[in-house]
This record gives sequence, structure tokens and C-alpha cells, in this order.
Amino acid sequence: MGQMIDFKRPDGSACRGYLASAGQGKPGVVVIQEWWGLNDQICGIADRFARAGYNALAPDLFKGRVTQQPDEASHLMNGLDFPGATHQDIRGAVDHLRGLGGKVAAMGFCMGGALTIAAAVHVPNLAAGVCFYGIPPADFADPVKIRIPFQGHFASKDDWCTPAAVDSLDAAMRGAGNTPELYRYEADHAFFNERRGEVYDAACANQAWDRMMEFLGKTLG
Repeated sequence: MGQMIDFKRPDGSACRGYLASAGQGKPGVVVIQEWWGLNDQICGIADRFARAGYNALAPDLFKGRVTQQPDEASHLMNGLDFPGATHQDIRGAVDHLRGLGGKVAAMGFCMGGALTIAAAVHVPNLAAGVCFYGIPPADFADPVKIRIPFQGHFASKDDWCTPAAVDSLDAAMRGAGNTPELYRYEADHAFFNERRGEVYDAACANQAWDRMMEFLGKTLG
């Protein structure tokens, strides 16, 4: 359904990304990858958004590099320029989708979930954020600064984005007067990724998708 395109970053350079189109004037969603790269699974999420009536753009944060090996994925993630990804790649994707018409949300998984929070803090013209099991360091993107509608999906068996970290996120945001919509699932980290059979939980993934669709319907129109 979608295709690879080049879109402009705020600094004038280009970023590659996978665009799945629902049509001019439709709301948009920036889909932010896991640490595996812009793979078929992430492109499939973008296609799924397009079928649901949203223009979806997944920026290629690793510049064409994709892996299935955890050690290499960790190396790629640790080598990523997170401020550049947030202020240039993701902001450029938001601006591109806004050019197609409609409000724009950001959403992502794991590393992409952390970058979703970073985008919600730093990227102007973003209407909403949906985070799946990822939280950035507060010194880079403090969630208390989020001023847009925010939904989070977290796993109770997650040893990376732990339940304690989610508790702290919730308390900090509510203490700052925010009202995040947070959900927890009796599942493992990456429960939404249907390509990872060892952790995928279809019931939790479907419930999370339905909750996200309702949230985006309210916040993006």
C-alpha cells in the first residue's frame, strides 16, 4: 500500500521514510520504529493506519539499516542521534503529514515509544502522542512538560520499561497537572509485535489497537 519517499527536515536536508496514504485532508500519524530499524513490521503498522483512514509516515531513523540481532540493534540504537531524530526526522515527518491536511499524532514502540514522548515534549504542531513501552531519560525529554493528549501502553512483565518506571511516569505527569491515559497489560515487552512469536500477545495487542483508535479518533478527528 505504501512507498518509500524523501521528505524535508527542518534543516533543509532530506530523510527517507515509508508513507502509507489514506488521502488528502486525512489526519496523520508518525510511526516511530523499534530498535530493529524500519522493517516490514513497522511498514505494516503504517499500512494498517492507512486502511483505518490515517496518512502514516515512518521515518527511517537508521538510514536503511535493519537487523534481527539484538546486539546489533542495541548498537544501532546507542549510536542514534536522539536529539537529531526528534528535532529533525520526526519533526520533518510531522510537518510533511500536516502538509497533507489534518492533525498529526506520533506513536512508536520501545525505542520509538521513548521518542514519542520526546516528540510530545519537543515537537511543535503535534496534536497527540501514543507510546508503547518506552520512556526516555528525563534530562532529554521530561514527560511533565507534555501538554498534548497522551496515551501509553505498557507491559507488566517488562524488565526494560519496568512497571516502576511507568509508576514514576504516571505520578510525575499527574503531579504536573496532566491527565495521561495509561494502560497496563499482563504481557511481555514488545507484546504488540506479531513478528515476535515468543512475546506477541494477540488479545493485548488487539485491545491496545482498539484503545488507540478510539483515542486518535477523539484527538485527531
